[in-house]
Amino acid sequence: MSDNNVLQDCVRASLERYLEDLDGAEPRGMWDMVMQCVERPVLEVAMARAGGNQSRASEMLGITRNTLRKKLLAHRLLA
Repeated sequence: MSDNNVLQDCVRASLERYLEDLDGAEPRGMWDMVMQCVERPVLEVAMARAGGNQSRASEMLGITRNTLRKKLLAHRLLA
């Protein structure tokens, strides 16, 4: 099984558990909730792996350094 499948299975299981926990209530804003939950740890891991180097982290993530910086600021990961 590839790493992508493992990650997909983990996300799927978490979403199923989330929906079950709603106990019949209609979910709202799932897209934004998931993106917020996933984006921050992805940024944190990339920055840690890059030793804090934004250029290296942006290359790892496949986004521009400016986009990375905006996301880091949005998640309050920059001082």
